[in-house]
Amino acid sequence: MREIRVIGDPVLRTPAEPVTVFDKELRRLIDEMFEAMYAADGVGLAGPQIGVSRRLFVYDCSGRKGHLINPELTIDDTDEVLDHEGCLSVPGRDTGKPLYASTPRAAGVRISGVDRLGKTVQLRARGLLARCFQHETDHLDGKLYIDHLPKDEARKIMLKA
Repeated sequence: MREIRVIGDPVLRTPAEPVTVFDKELRRLIDEMFEAMYAADGVGLAGPQIGVSRRLFVYDCSGRKGHLINPELTIDDTDEVLDHEGCLSVPGRDTGKPLYASTPRAAGVRISGVDRLGKTVQLRARGLLARCFQHETDHLDGKLYIDHLPKDEARKIMLKA
């Protein structure tokens, strides 16, 4: 099973490269990402979180399950929503469980990309699924949810990680 990388690993702060080859290895990678996500009780997992600097993520959130390759995210509803958000790559030092913080995100998004066969996928999302898409897309850009927090709040999380 793929190991989930944690804060401090440079791959988490490096923008991921586009996926250009759609083959059996990519399909196997996506299956392994689902396996790692479920084993960690997550709702989403991006390539960099398992050390693969490629623009893809998997999700199983709000009754929707899938994957997106080379996603492009557009904010659909600029209303800001504060809700608890955590990350498998930002675990507590003592517990190994994700550390949560009230994190601002846009209320709604549109996202497009392709699936494992190269077929175009276009989705709209609100609520937790919109948060998930924003969170995973951030990973592909070398960002973490703590980057959306006030500096003092991010520092508190970092002291526990």
